[in-house]
Amino acid sequence: MWNIKRTLWLIGGSISLIIGLIGIIVPLLPTTPLVILAAFCFGKSSKALHQWLVTNKYFGKYLADYQSGKGVPIRIKLFAVIIVWTSVLFTLTVIPLFYVKVFMIGVALFVTIFISTSPLLKKKKNLNNSKLKNGHQ
Repeated sequence: MWNIKRTLWLIGGSISLIIGLIGIIVPLLPTTPLVILAAFCFGKSSKALHQWLVTNKYFGKYLADYQSGKGVPIRIKLFAVIIVWTSVLFTLTVIPLFYVKVFMIGVALFVTIFISTSPLLKKKKNLNNSKLKNGHQ
């Protein structure tokens, strides 16, 4: 049973990563949430793939910040939500199938909730600047 779960996590992570990578080129696909999802799935299925993704020179910093609890920058969160809903709304106007529309709205709601409840990356305060502003030297 564990091998089936591991395989499903591996497939889910692979699909998420592939779609996320396509999102680098296609502006309607949110890359960051999909890569975070891929890292989560790989964490459940393959330590080697998880380590590769977390140490990747392009995604590693964002994943490390997210996994350490530091969060995701607000600009990336807003951009991801806007792109998700733009692509879903476009899909709703093109696809005539009711069940596909319901599914797309469900996915968009899930992604929006996931993104909005994930931690927000706070900017580091420069201690020297804040001390000078407060009159301390």
